[in-house]
Amino acid sequence: MSASFEIQATHTSYSIHIESYAFARYLADAQYGFVIADQFFQPQLAAMKRAAIFTEATESNKSLDASPSLVEKIRRAGGNRQTELVAVGGGIIQDLSAFIASIYMRGLQWSYMPTTILAMVDSCIGGKSSINVGPYKNLVGTFHPPHKVLIDPALAQTLPHDQQTSGLIEAVKICFCRGKDTFERHLSFDPRPAMSVEGLEQVIVNSLMAKKWFIEIDEFDKKERLLLNFGHTFGHAIEGGSHYAISHGIAVGLGILCAIEFERQRGIDYSNAPRVGLLEEHLDQMLRNIPQLSHHLKSLPLDDVLERFESDKKHGPEQYTLILVAGTGDVVIQKIAKSKEVQVRVKRTIQIVKERYS
Repeated sequence: MSASFEIQATHTSYSIHIESYAFARYLADAQYGFVIADQFFQPQLAAMKRAAIFTEATESNKSLDASPSLVEKIRRAGGNRQTELVAVGGGIIQDLSAFIASIYMRGLQWSYMPTTILAMVDSCIGGKSSINVGPYKNLVGTFHPPHKVLIDPALAQTLPHDQQTSGLIEAVKICFCRGKDTFERHLSFDPRPAMSVEGLEQVIVNSLMAKKWFIEIDEFDKKERLLLNFGHTFGHAIEGGSHYAISHGIAVGLGILCAIEFERQRGIDYSNAPRVGLLEEHLDQMLRNIPQLSHHLKSLPLDDVLERFESDKKHGPEQYTLILVAGTGDVVIQKIAKSKEVQVRVKRTIQIVKERYS
């Protein structure tokens, strides 16, 4: 199975190609100026005689402080306005490459070969880069769509269990936000770590087609696309509070459960929205099979998580902006006035979910 489609952006369109076991051919056929790759792929690219700039895929490297070093390496290697970059790696490599491509000599063309499930099902399309500044996650960034995205689902076979789970959680989030039919189709593929390559291809296509709708209707995150932040306000706080011991997708899964629990604390009844229960059950199965999650949650400093929740960039000075689930099961944007009562409810919500998995 293979699939191809286009994403329409304001100033351009870009192509998505999905084909298993095509990674070597993608690299061999492409004539790129510079490859920026996760250092994990150094032996493989060396065997293929492909020169590359390698970097370690860590949150500290996905930062404004670390970016100038990458810019200097590109310049020393002769990068100019005609240079095309290609990113090979997961979301951190993508963020770095997209950000550098958008600012280097006022903008370079770039392409992307995602190597994690999370990047394959979610971040590879949309054109956003997100860069950390000091303790603040994803505080700066740009919109700079790639020229093309080349996806080989077979690369995911070597990923650790928790990384596979992270990506599948992002996929179910997107599909749930898109609506009942897309969500049920996602569940019909029986998504789980170590699933078949053929099954993962179906998950990737379904998730990206769902995200394509959000991107094309709201490219710059003003309305509908904001719904894809479901689980992220709580999730980013948990991820940062764990000092990234809890990975992004796992934290988003916990954040989704927090968002649902927060509404239950406010009196929302989901008895007439069975898909909310299906989502909770699916996430519960995923999260209970994550090694070390219980350990990381037990040591999670609640006060630090709350501080990070308060500093989320979506909030205003007098109100929280949260992506929650209405009693109908629809994902909605809620503006909630800040108060001591709400702060107590947020803390209680995080504590409940933390204790559930620790």
